[in-house]
Amino acid sequence: MSDMTNEQLVKHAVEAATNAYNPYSKFSVGAALLAKNGELFVGANIENVSYGLTICAERSAFCTAITAGCREFEAIAIVASSDTPPLPCGACRQVMAEFCDGKFEVVLASINNSEKIKVYSLDDLLPHQFEM
Repeated sequence: MSDMTNEQLVKHAVEAATNAYNPYSKFSVGAALLAKNGELFVGANIENVSYGLTICAERSAFCTAITAGCREFEAIAIVASSDTPPLPCGACRQVMAEFCDGKFEVVLASINNSEKIKVYSLDDLLPHQFEM
């Protein structure tokens, strides 16, 4: 288990959000994904003129981690350029459920007010995950 605090994780997510590609919405999102081995993977939203092809920051971070061979995760911080902490979309929640158990921590904060942090478990956000 890592000794990284939620505040530190949020700080990394805020840094990741600076790399967002968002020419259409101007809405920056950053994610910092903490692996159980202490490795950190970041992601930012990447928009496309065809909105359905947009990649969320959370899935960007998970794809980077999975590509690097990491499969076990402890927590993710998600921040957005909004006045309130963002909630992950349904697709991102289901991707989290693919690799994480219900106790996986989802830390949320606004870039504009990163001191106000909300923490949920994955079970809180997706109580009935799709399973095979």
